[in-house]
Amino acid sequence: MLELKILLAEHDKDLASITKNYLVTCGYPTQICLDGESALQLFRKEQFDFVLIDADISVISSIDLAREIRQKNRFIPIVFIGTNPHQNEIIKAFNNGADDFLARPFSMEELGLRIKAIQKRAKNTENKLHYLSIGNCTLDTLHNVLSYNGKEKKLTSKELDLLCLLLEYKNRVVERSLALKRVWHSDNYFNARNMDVYVKRLRNILREDPSLKLENVHGVGYRLVIQPF
Repeated sequence: MLELKILLAEHDKDLASITKNYLVTCGYPTQICLDGESALQLFRKEQFDFVLIDADISVISSIDLAREIRQKNRFIPIVFIGTNPHQNEIIKAFNNGADDFLARPFSMEELGLRIKAIQKRAKNTENKLHYLSIGNCTLDTLHNVLSYNGKEKKLTSKELDLLCLLLEYKNRVVERSLALKRVWHSDNYFNARNMDVYVKRLRNILREDPSLKLENVHGVGYRLVIQPF
């Protein structure tokens, strides 16, 4: 059985305990957080393969938690759990990164089957999408490798996150405040200086490909310019 590490964000201690016990018996190591803030902090510290979010989680809302997790990891499955959810609530969850929404009451067996099915689809999608074209380069987001003319350059996790953000806004300006919040999760002075170093390093890496140019937009942010080829 493939080991799957699960983050369970559930405000109800009893339900959290019951759900965790079932998941552990299925061979899924599971960690519980009783509010959205602690769940987000734990997600940033540790590696997880699957996320279950109670729609009624507090401190940080379930929607904000899902959005933050999705920004950090484009592929990890996120499933919402809610009691008698309204249609608008379900739609909002899907629009903010959810892969599925389970309405209570449901059996633990159904939860287990949903997890298996969603994880299988997610792996298939990840295998297809982790190669991205950037100018004449190929970016392997699974292994943090940028390839150009047969040469490979290993990227750090921060370099990869920054490059993916720039690619998301290709030929458009990424504001410094957005980059700091998305990649460093804070726009304080120390992180701003740190980001300048990473931008310089990334610019030197991309310089190998003449179709790519990482520009400073004075007083605003950065722009990844990709020339047609």
